[in-house]
Amino acid sequence: MFILGDTAYGSCCVDVLGAEHAGAEALVHFGTACLSPPARPLPIAFILGQRSVALELCAKAFEVQNPDPTAPVVLLSEPACAHALEALATLLHPKYQDLLVSSPALPLPLGSSSPEPKPLERFGRHFPLAPGRCLEEYGAFYVGSCKASPDSDLDPDLSRLLLGWAPGKPFFSCCPDTGQTQDEGVRAGRLRARRWYLVERARDAHVVGLLVGTLGVARHCEALAHLRNLSQAAGKRSYVLALGQPTPAKLANFPEIDVFVLLACPLGALAPKPSGSFFRPVLTPCELEAACNPAWPPPGLAPYLTHYADLLPGSPFHVPLPPPESELWDAPDVSLISGELRPPLAWRPLNVPGCSALTPRPQLELAESSPAASFLSSRSWKGLEPRLGQTPVTEAVSGRRGIAIAYEDEGSS
Repeated sequence: MFILGDTAYGSCCVDVLGAEHAGAEALVHFGTACLSPPARPLPIAFILGQRSVALELCAKAFEVQNPDPTAPVVLLSEPACAHALEALATLLHPKYQDLLVSSPALPLPLGSSSPEPKPLERFGRHFPLAPGRCLEEYGAFYVGSCKASPDSDLDPDLSRLLLGWAPGKPFFSCCPDTGQTQDEGVRAGRLRARRWYLVERARDAHVVGLLVGTLGVARHCEALAHLRNLSQAAGKRSYVLALGQPTPAKLANFPEIDVFVLLACPLGALAPKPSGSFFRPVLTPCELEAACNPAWPPPGLAPYLTHYADLLPGSPFHVPLPPPESELWDAPDVSLISGELRPPLAWRPLNVPGCSALTPRPQLELAESSPAASFLSSRSWKGLEPRLGQTPVTEAVSGRRGIAIAYEDEGSS
């Protein structure tokens, strides 16, 4: 038995890579989990924890916020409170008939068949909808951690729900300890406005940095190739960066990049980031899709997508790029940030190599003609140059002594 306590990326993902290094045949995951499908098949057991829930207080708070007993409502919770949703629904069912109870979308054991009919799976949860019903008809009542300040960092699981829920439906959160409720409509609108601002930043960008934020979630290689093709089709230069957990110090080493796109699980992509710490915005794959694909969004798309798997072929939300002769590529567009007219998206065939244009230099060297190379050539300091064989060999000499504020060879001021 091995205890894996350190992960290169988010701790909410199952560490299948660490399990492979240890030669594990099964894995037990403790704590918060995004419940994303792993990249490799492995028997996994989830221990989400059980937080105490004041059922009577939560039931009274539900009745106060939902006076209409016929309104459709979904009971949601953080993973540690999921054990109490059925008991809460039992207290409410005598009065509320159109009540739906969600449950964590735990993976099925290997070799087992899925139940029929298969419940709707979204946001890492199962929703047992009746035939003919859709999730966009329901309001939401979330039992879990609620912050006192509206400007405090949100839990990424709650952020995923607020972004993806139907905008016109009520959404309330309830503290499981005190029963205090809060209307999350204003906070959800603020989150959506922030996301659309990031879409505008992505449309203005010329160089995109693709941050590899996971290696253990299924289809991450396919998603990375999709984002590279998407950037190339929109005439943007993209660079793939594998830096582990992104930090402001790491990303500050790439000043030529206009925006970064974090390819991670839904909770990792929406994790709270210190305000003003990153000198370039960090986006999710959905925002890059909205910025580079002129056919996005598809008709009738109500939720905001938070998982990159929803953008790939095979998903009901996948939207292929329009053909090069489509008029969508020539539609005029104005930046809402700078107010300038953007040039039409330069559609490029996806099978053309991106490094084909070369520019000669006076030193008879060749370099890529790219935005990053142009940015580097404009900098006053371009790094250390070896200059092998061009520098005379000298003996070591004594250097300066003292501290920076007063060296010994400097006169007193």
